Order: sequence, then C-alpha cells, then structure tokens
Amino acid sequence: MNVSEKVKDSYSSQYDEKSVAWRNMGARYKAQNIVELAKNITFENVLEVGAGEGSILNWLSKWNFSKNLNCVEISESGIEMIKSKNIEHLKDVLLFDGYKIPYPDNHFDLVICSHVMEHVEHERILLREIKRVSKNQIFEVPIDFSFYVDKKINHFLAYGHINIYTPGLFRFLLKSENFKVVKDICYLYEDEMLKPLFETNKKGFYLTKFKMSILRLFPYLLGIKPNAYAVLTTKTDKDLSIF
Repeated sequence: MNVSEKVKDSYSSQYDEKSVAWRNMGARYKAQNIVELAKNITFENVLEVGAGEGSILNWLSKWNFSKNLNCVEISESGIEMIKSKNIEHLKDVLLFDGYKIPYPDNHFDLVICSHVMEHVEHERILLREIKRVSKNQIFEVPIDFSFYVDKKINHFLAYGHINIYTPGLFRFLLKSENFKVVKDICYLYEDEMLKPLFETNKKGFYLTKFKMSILRLFPYLLGIKPNAYAVLTTKTDKDLSIF
C-alpha cells in the first residue's frame, strides 16, 4: 500500500526556506522531548520515519544523541533539504512510499516518529511496519481534540491533520497494537512557539496562556489536553489485540 497521490502531492512541495525558522524552533522542543524520554538509554542506531526537512535530526546530531542516524521521508523537497543540511551523524536518507520501510526486521534500536501519525491515512499499517524494524519507539503527536473538533475541520485539514488524538486515545492505539508504554510526556508549548500562532490575536494568546496555567495546576487535566503528547514504547511479539 502506498500513500494516496493527493496526499503525497500536498507534502512534496511544502518544505521551503520560508518555513525553516519556524520548523527549526519547533524541532528543538521535539528533540528535547526525545532526549528526555531516552534519558540513560543508549541507542546504537536510530531511524526517523517522516523526517520532514530534517530539523529534529539536526538537533539530535548536534547533541550526539546517536552517531548512526537515518531517515525515511515521502517528500522529495524534504529529502533535498535534509541533504542540504549536511547533518554530521546522518547516514541514510531514503525516499519511501509512506508505509513500507526498506530495512530488515529489528534493524534499529530506536525509531522516532514525531508529528507524523496525525497525517497518516492508515495508521495501523505504518505502526506495524515501525514495530517490525525497531526494538524501541518514540512517538509524538499534537493533541488537537476538543468536544467540537468537527467545527474546526477546515483548520486541521489545512495542516494535513486527518487524525485527532488525546493522550489516552493514542495510548489505546499503541496498546491495541501491542506496543508497551514505558514513559510519556504531556507537553505544553513555550511562548516562542505560541506567539507566531497568535500574531494578530493577542486576546487569543492570553486566553491560551490562562488555559495552560490551569492545566499546570491540575495534572489530571494536563493528561487529557496538553499541546502535544510524546511517548517511549517497546514492542512485544503480539499483533493486533482483539479480545
């Protein structure tokens, strides 16, 4: 199975120089979450699935996260930008069809899949392929859920978000595919990430900050509605669980 042509076309030209600063800033926080989840663990080789334009890999390489970094990506323009960065510890940079990862079983100590699953038409197919090639996994997804999320469909589709998660819903997806959750992070965006989103809406910015202050006071609520959710998993030998 391949990514639908319409979906692939929408990503093939999305990476350009104008988006570099924003993506690089966001990638630093995503990379920090990866490092936090992997604290005290050494990974000899690492694969990023859906590497975009390579900003996360660039940070991980600078921080010596692993000296054997690799990636697969569906976007030709993303591949070009990754290669242009000359990332020190990056070995393979491969174009793939969105589902079939061209490596043998258990090849990687760790697969990273950050802000990808919300874009994927057939999530379970990709999850099974990630599970096949890796021993450990780190996923991060944005938490777009609200009780009236359907009223914002045009907004989310404009970002290519075709799947909506809460931390619990994403854990359900992983656990039903028999990934074992080891450690997770419910993450709230820093001001430098929020301000560009509210350039013309100061009221929206301060309202968002107020909501975030409430979430920090109540860990239970933070576990339901953070800005993003990151999780370290290991695989089991079981497949889809149907009881």
